[in-house]
Amino acid sequence: MCAAAGRCSGPRQRALVCAVLLAAWEAAWGQLRYSVPEEMPKGSFVGDVVKDLGLQLPALRDRGVHITERGRTQYFSLHGRTGHLLTAERIDREQLCEDVQICVLRCELVVEGEMKFYEIQVEITDINDNTPTFREAETELRMSETTAPGSRFPLARAQDPDSGRNSLQSYELSGDEHFSLAMQAGPSGDQRPELVLAKALDREEAAFHELVLRASDGGDPARTGTVRIRVTVVDANDNAPVFSQAEYTVRVPEDVPVGSTLVTVTATDADEGLNGKLKYSYQMVSLKASEMFHLDAETGAITLTHNLDFEEGTSYELEVHVRDGGDLSDIAKVVITVTDINDNAPEVSVRWALSEISEDAPSGTVVALLYVQDSDSEANGEVRCAIDKTFRSGCRALTAAITAW
Repeated sequence: MCAAAGRCSGPRQRALVCAVLLAAWEAAWGQLRYSVPEEMPKGSFVGDVVKDLGLQLPALRDRGVHITERGRTQYFSLHGRTGHLLTAERIDREQLCEDVQICVLRCELVVEGEMKFYEIQVEITDINDNTPTFREAETELRMSETTAPGSRFPLARAQDPDSGRNSLQSYELSGDEHFSLAMQAGPSGDQRPELVLAKALDREEAAFHELVLRASDGGDPARTGTVRIRVTVVDANDNAPVFSQAEYTVRVPEDVPVGSTLVTVTATDADEGLNGKLKYSYQMVSLKASEMFHLDAETGAITLTHNLDFEEGTSYELEVHVRDGGDLSDIAKVVITVTDINDNAPEVSVRWALSEISEDAPSGTVVALLYVQDSDSEANGEVRCAIDKTFRSGCRALTAAITAW
């Protein structure tokens, strides 16, 4: 927080306009913390902030008590008669906190008349409002009739944006005796479903096998999503493609030009002809990442299709699937980390200011409260406040303390 003033024009105006002081507002000893489920209707009760802070509601009604938030959307409001903190909008946890385990919104209760403000943290808890879904409703696998029992084939994974027990918990396979389901731990400890050939195939006996993979979350009741798997039995393909590495990592600045190739994944297959021809595709990728990065199906090159913004996303994870002409395959993980550049200027907003001040006001009188914010991170987001040198000569009688918050 810092305070600033405009130009001085005369002795009296200097006392009225040019006083620039730090607002040394008193903050509460601790923070209020509440918890509310997502998707609650507008106007839902969050907490009794006046009671919890030990404030006197009747005395506060004429003292400029209000709620302030740093973002563009106002999610909370203060009921003037009860002092209750209420939701001002329906809150979607998955929209606000994608890939964040604990979702917390912050606001402040400002008491202008008492020169105080109190920080309030509201945790948005998850409800089971999303069903596990697969990218496609149906998929097809082609297997040679000479495929050895015990061979494994990666299957598409479901996505569930809910968290904790409400997120994806288990998979179940239904079909026939030729196949079973196994789980494989990925590089990050995530569980990946794999189709296991339990019994040798015979194309003359059955050219196709129909299976259903079901994904379930841990909600009560549980939500489920399914994908139909059609296995086509074909002739031999002896070697599966193999990526050069299990995980590719790359760091790029947020101002990298659109069209740049960020990383190229490569796989090799010892087979020749159609069985050795490789095709790359996304196995697991968020909608946002699929729109940001294009994967060349022939070369494995991943290029940027939209401008990056560190403030909107710092890291993206992609799973790339490579398949040969006989439908043997492999999977690799790609992690793209976005680094920050100093592309945001500090923003200054007036939280509170006096419209006038008496010429005999004592030294240390608070005249204004400003809020300074920079969206950049680390050193690029550190802000220093200072009084313009051209204003100092007319304000020497007053002491100015400037602090960035």
